[in-house]
Amino acid sequence: MKGHFGSYGGQFVPETLMHPLEELESAYESVQRDPEFHAQLDELLRNYSGRPTPLYFAPRLTKTWGGAKIYLKREDLNHTGAHKINNCLGQGLLALRMGKKRIIAETGAGQHGVATATVCALFGLPCDIYMGEEDIRRQEINVFRMKLLGARVVPVSSGSRTLKDAINESMRDWVTNVRTTYYMLGSVLGPHPYPLMVRDFQSVIGREVRAQILEKEGRLPDALVACVGGGSNSIGLFFDFVGDKHIRMIGVEADGRGPTLGDHAARFSGGRPGVLHGTFSYILQDGNGQVVPTHSVAAGLDYPAVGPEHATLHDTGRVTYTSIDDAEALAAFNELSLLEGIIPALESAHALAQAKKLNAPDGQVVVINLSGRGDKDVNEVMRLMNS
Repeated sequence: MKGHFGSYGGQFVPETLMHPLEELESAYESVQRDPEFHAQLDELLRNYSGRPTPLYFAPRLTKTWGGAKIYLKREDLNHTGAHKINNCLGQGLLALRMGKKRIIAETGAGQHGVATATVCALFGLPCDIYMGEEDIRRQEINVFRMKLLGARVVPVSSGSRTLKDAINESMRDWVTNVRTTYYMLGSVLGPHPYPLMVRDFQSVIGREVRAQILEKEGRLPDALVACVGGGSNSIGLFFDFVGDKHIRMIGVEADGRGPTLGDHAARFSGGRPGVLHGTFSYILQDGNGQVVPTHSVAAGLDYPAVGPEHATLHDTGRVTYTSIDDAEALAAFNELSLLEGIIPALESAHALAQAKKLNAPDGQVVVINLSGRGDKDVNEVMRLMNS
């Protein structure tokens, strides 16, 4: 079914958004067939963002964990410090093709906001970034970076004041200004075609990993591990390997403070299917179907729903979804910093913690997607360590 991944996905939006979604889908299908578009995007990814990002063998981590060879896909070395730039460059070129004069976006951890502001500065477009007040507090450095790049950061005070509420406000803005405004959604969620489009732009991660690991090891990995908020970095890693049935793929959600509803963001263990932000997927909700607050030490994982393609990968069993709590993520944050001299984003630290728990044996190869760097998180980690 068009716009769906199995039974998940779709377009559950007000009538006023159907035309702009159809316009977006048509424009995206057009550029997908356009070699010039792909040449422009490839040039920007290579010479502006710095792709391909390295696949780094982590010798001290490998030795300390005492089992499989551990490789890190260094998305943290992208320009702006995370995988988000892959999608923003693609959508930015698309917005120009569509003749849009203004960009809006939501952000949680701030990395999508920084990448959006960066692309808007590059292309000379004004942009407004919606961000929850709690995330503004946690991600003070990224807020300043967005402002330096010329973006207007719009605080969102409603609800839990996190990513969900920032998306709400972005959609309200888009409904009002659809003729001139492009909504640069940052993850594989929302109504079709966003989950498909963002996945396609992020799939460069997995394509590079396939070529790089074959060059380094002469074979494909035994396991791939990535954190899952909305799910763009993980689907970017997984997509090229879905057909390789012998490869384990593990998506890692945020278990937050614990299993009580409201204390975590583990949609697959604590949620059930429903509709949020225009798509049908797994959502954390109460007995009356009301979306509940979430919690994670990582702002980028602090979201009550998950991308619809992940929902299908979960139900079919192709990807195993687990969860890591705040304390485990903070321990992994410190461990990578001390052992490899790499400070990871708190989101990526969830994937690191889960990879360690795999206890994969000698002779195996494990690739962890280091989706972002931890510059943005050092103030929050320092506060937590001192509290």
